[in-house]
Amino acid sequence: MLDNISRPSVLEVNLDNFKYNVEKIKGFLKPETKIMPVIKAEGYGTYINTRLDIINEFDIVAIATVDEGVNLRKLGYKKEIFVLNQPYITEIDKIVENNLTIGVCSKEFLEEVKNRNCKIKVHIEIETGMGRTGVSLEKLDDFINFIKENKNIEVEGVYTHLSSADEDYDYTKFQLDKFQKAVENVKANFDIKYIHCLASNGIINFNKYQYNLVRPGIIMYGYESGKGIKEKIDLKPVCTLKSKITYIKEVEKGRSISYGRRFITKRKSKIATVPLGYADGLKRILSNNGDVVINNKKAPIIGSICMDSFMVDVTDIKDVKYGDDVYIWDNNLITLNDIAKKCDTINYEILSTIGKRVPRVFIKN
Repeated sequence: MLDNISRPSVLEVNLDNFKYNVEKIKGFLKPETKIMPVIKAEGYGTYINTRLDIINEFDIVAIATVDEGVNLRKLGYKKEIFVLNQPYITEIDKIVENNLTIGVCSKEFLEEVKNRNCKIKVHIEIETGMGRTGVSLEKLDDFINFIKENKNIEVEGVYTHLSSADEDYDYTKFQLDKFQKAVENVKANFDIKYIHCLASNGIINFNKYQYNLVRPGIIMYGYESGKGIKEKIDLKPVCTLKSKITYIKEVEKGRSISYGRRFITKRKSKIATVPLGYADGLKRILSNNGDVVINNKKAPIIGSICMDSFMVDVTDIKDVKYGDDVYIWDNNLITLNDIAKKCDTINYEILSTIGKRVPRVFIKN
């Protein structure tokens, strides 16, 4: 991704592991089912969305915002780009200029498209129980008739979002049944190209409802999308977040470490400083609460995590020295899920919020 990288803190992104995960996902699919990889939010923080050699393997990709689609066009991706979320009227020009296909559920938006007399390709989003966006079954007939009055709107697909495909079978089945009714209605009115409702959890747990397009996200990057997923599909983590020790000092018992004096040494200690902080996406909740891996051994984070650095107690690590690698997660002794649990959140958030000033280094096995 970046040439002449000099910063010691990097996010390593293993491209071979990404390809491996995609092949494993294919094992859950029918031969005719296409994969539409979700590469929004900078490829979940991996920057895989910037690798034309990777995304060119897919005929269609999914992103969240119109600007993400614009960037893909600038990169040189010439195939189909689908914007998952209902755009705003001020983005219509960009959508048309960059030949983006969009998810729609807003009549106000489509009315503006009609007023501008521009052609646009859409997938109709159905609200089946996510409670976010989408056209309800009760209003679908009216929405379809509204679209049919505007010849400039080309309906290419229909889709929905499942809210609980990792943990609630009955509710997910309820959503899928509603979606099937919507699909029948849409197909009766339009010659559609794509039908899709399954993201990561749905692909693994409800793959018989795959229709002809699926939207894998976090599982492509090698991480669990929900409970029990790792028992059902063999995944290889794509990312490793690491830095290096840039300073080591010995301090006496009773010395305070970092802002607020939240850590006081209880013995003579050896303390290492690591140049990664909360501005890089390292959550402050890990202050006095997390560990890192140095020389294949866990070492505790001590004191408050700073904007640009944090401290580690390396007293018990043999032969520790300046320049040693420090793994925030190594996918072995510490996993991304371990970090997420410590932070009382999900792996999606940890991965997608690694700061832009952390270089992404692409590697192969």
